[in-house]
Amino acid sequence: MSNPEISIVIVSWNCWEFLPAGLDSIFQQIVPEKEVILIDNDSSDGTAQKVSQQYPQVKLIVNPHNSGYARACNQGIKEAQGKFVLLLNPDTVLQPESLSKMGQFMKDNPEVGALGPQLLNPDGSIQPSCRRFPTYSTLIWEFSGLSRLFPSHPLFGSWRMGDFDFQEIREVNQPMASALLIRKKVTETVGLMDERFKMYFNDVDYCLRIRQAGFKIVYYPQAKIIHHLGGATRKRRLARIILSHWGFFQYLKKYHSSGFKLIPLIMSGAGLLVSAIIRVIATPLASMYRKR
Repeated sequence: MSNPEISIVIVSWNCWEFLPAGLDSIFQQIVPEKEVILIDNDSSDGTAQKVSQQYPQVKLIVNPHNSGYARACNQGIKEAQGKFVLLLNPDTVLQPESLSKMGQFMKDNPEVGALGPQLLNPDGSIQPSCRRFPTYSTLIWEFSGLSRLFPSHPLFGSWRMGDFDFQEIREVNQPMASALLIRKKVTETVGLMDERFKMYFNDVDYCLRIRQAGFKIVYYPQAKIIHHLGGATRKRRLARIILSHWGFFQYLKKYHSSGFKLIPLIMSGAGLLVSAIIRVIATPLASMYRKR
C-alpha cells in the first residue's frame, strides 16, 4: 500500500461490544487510501484476539497493561503514515462519506490544523461536542450549578457552549477527541499528547497547543459520526469521575498556576475532589430513590 491519506487511531479497553460496528463503518468509507491502527490497552474481553482474527487489515498494537489513553494515542500517532490522523473512539460509527468530506475540507483549507465532525447520539439527535477552554471562572459556574440552570447563558454556559449552533461550520477552541481529525504536520509541529493527562483533558490541552502554534480548529457538521457517549468508559464509572476531575485540576495547574492564582488552584483541587466524592455517592442514591 502507498502512503494512506488518513490514518485512523483507535484506543480500546474492553469495548468489543461497540468495535465491530465502528470498524465496519470505517472500511465501508470510500477514500483513496486509509489505515486503521488499533491500540488495545490490555482488554480482558478478547478484543485483541477478535480484532486479529476478524479484521486482519487493522494494524494492532497490544499493550501488556492499561497505559492510559494519551500514551496509547501517542503510540498510534507515531505509527501513522497518513497525511491526516483521525483520533477516533471505539464507540463510534462513521456515517457515509464522513471520511472523504473531512479529508476534502482539510485539503481545501490548509490553515486548518484540526477538525471535529458533528457527533450524533444513537437516536440521531445532535450531541454537543465542542467547548471553550476552561478557566477558574468555569469552576464557579459548574460548582454553583449555574451552568446547568442557564446552559445557553453567554457567561454561565460559556465553557459548554450552550449558545452554540451545532449546524454551522465555525472555528472553535476544542472539539471532543471522540472524533478529531488532525493534520499530520501539526503533530510534527506541536508534538505528541501530554501523557500526564492519562484519560481526560488531554484533548483540551492538545487543542490549546494546536491553537497556540497558529493553526485553526474547525467544527464541521457536514461530516457526521454516531457516538455512544460514555460507551467506552462506563465500565469504570468511579475511575472515570475521579480521572475527569483530576484532569481538570492538572489543566488548571499547567496553564493557570502562576503567582496569585496558586491559592485558587489549591481551592479548585479541593473543590474538584469534593465534587467527585459527591457524584460517586449521590448518583447511586438518586438511582435507588427513582426505583422506589
